[in-house]
Amino acid sequence: LSKTFESRLPLAVYLAGAAGAVALSFVFVLVRDLRSGPPPAAGRRVRVPGLVRNGLRAIGVVALAWIVAQGILGGGSDAEVSRLFAWTYGWIGVPIVSAFAFPIWLWLNPFATLHDLGARAMRAAGIGGIAPAPYPERLGHWPAAIAFAAIVWLELVVAGGGSQTLAQVITGYTIFTLAMMAQYGRRAWLEHGEVFSVWFGLIGRMAPLAAIPGDDRAVRRRDFATGLREGGWSVSDIVIVGLATGSILFDGLSQTKIWVDAVGLPAALPQTLILAVFMGLIVAAALVVARLVGVDATAAGLLPISVGYLVAHYFAWLVKDGQRIVIAISDPLQQGANLFGTAFYEATDAFLPAGLVWTIQLAAVVGGHMIGAWAGHVVAAGRAGRQGALAAREIRIRQVPLAVVMVGLTTLTLWSLGQALFIPAS
Repeated sequence: LSKTFESRLPLAVYLAGAAGAVALSFVFVLVRDLRSGPPPAAGRRVRVPGLVRNGLRAIGVVALAWIVAQGILGGGSDAEVSRLFAWTYGWIGVPIVSAFAFPIWLWLNPFATLHDLGARAMRAAGIGGIAPAPYPERLGHWPAAIAFAAIVWLELVVAGGGSQTLAQVITGYTIFTLAMMAQYGRRAWLEHGEVFSVWFGLIGRMAPLAAIPGDDRAVRRRDFATGLREGGWSVSDIVIVGLATGSILFDGLSQTKIWVDAVGLPAALPQTLILAVFMGLIVAAALVVARLVGVDATAAGLLPISVGYLVAHYFAWLVKDGQRIVIAISDPLQQGANLFGTAFYEATDAFLPAGLVWTIQLAAVVGGHMIGAWAGHVVAAGRAGRQGALAAREIRIRQVPLAVVMVGLTTLTLWSLGQALFIPAS
């Protein structure tokens, strides 16, 4: 970011208040032993208009083609769209929409659209397809978890990559994804192995509109965050959510002046090792908690925290960097054009009140932890209730370490948001 958004109250006051709020929320859910009935099996089905579905599909394919075209032609200006589409819109904007609104990736996904167009062309040409192989159940979401770790490395170590680098990576990933859909079937690979579909699907458990498996023409209504209680979580899901949470924390901490003064600006290999250790500690902590309170409870508790961190750390960047689409439209191929007179527009965040940004950050972090405390306890309590009163008491005691971890993470992330950022010399 170009500046640090500061609170009007001393940072220590915010930290103490936020940590206290998270701690008290845990005390409340544990002491009261909040319970909840099973989530509804299905909500009211809502049909998505064809114009919306097809419009999103077109946007996804155009965005992918645009990235590849710029990667081939080169260039290096603010009109570059690979980082804009992949990181700003894809890695920040799509998850926020997926968490708070509806499963937008279901139609925006260019890989699925290309697969469908290819299958339709083959049918029209009278070419029969080969029956897909069954997806190995033991793989679960592990292919997506591995791909997620690779994306985190690309983002935080390679610094996002330039236009040509990202275009090459995205082109290669597109070919790989199409091959895997041909091998295991479209739905099987998207639900288990394709990293974006898996990650956005996990985030979509919070949304009030949920995807319907096997039906891309409609969504179903449900109360916000009730999808966290629907079960079906796996260890690989915890790893993915842990990687997401850790990567956001690492990104925030590594940009602070305190971190740079202590660690410096390491080269790729040392930075990779530092990142691996940091991420390993976060994921290991999540897996230890999962051993104590269960996989479903841990995943349901950790996911809202990750979403809260995403909003807190990247909301202002999304608003600012997202404006570059105005530049890209005027110079779509980075050849110095100025088709609409906006090629020299300068993105700015000056219109964002500092108090508003800090309030959003605080609400996102604390709100994510509170929802996580509720969801994790409700899922754990439901599991314990089926095992008897003694098990219920034991599960409640086992959640105390999780509460301590949540308070610590709240303090750490808000502290990092309040630190001076390192600005490299130009």
